[in-house]
Amino acid sequence: MPVQVAALIQLTFVHAVKLAFTHPQLVVVQQVLSLLDREGIACTLRNEYAAGAVGELAPLDAWPELWIQNDSDYDRANQVLEVFTAEVEEPEWSCDQCGKSSPATFEFCWHCGWER
Repeated sequence: MPVQVAALIQLTFVHAVKLAFTHPQLVVVQQVLSLLDREGIACTLRNEYAAGAVGELAPLDAWPELWIQNDSDYDRANQVLEVFTAEVEEPEWSCDQCGKSSPATFEFCWHCGWER
């Protein structure tokens, strides 16, 4: 009987979660969590409050982490992360209202707030 229980416990833990993303700033990790959530990828946020343990832990060990709950979603999550971390290669744009340049990632002028 104990062998059957041990086998059942082993089967329960076959689907291990995988680390998908980590960053020193919680707000960045939460943004990625939101992106993955919109894609229907279930994640677990870990180390959300671990920053207070720096000194007892190495700083890297206290970074917030996102773990993918389903192994089958891991590759799709990596594709979303590649898009998120890709550099924008568009040129800056000039505001029609004030003439100031804004980065390509801005939808509104940084100077006057005029929409692109």
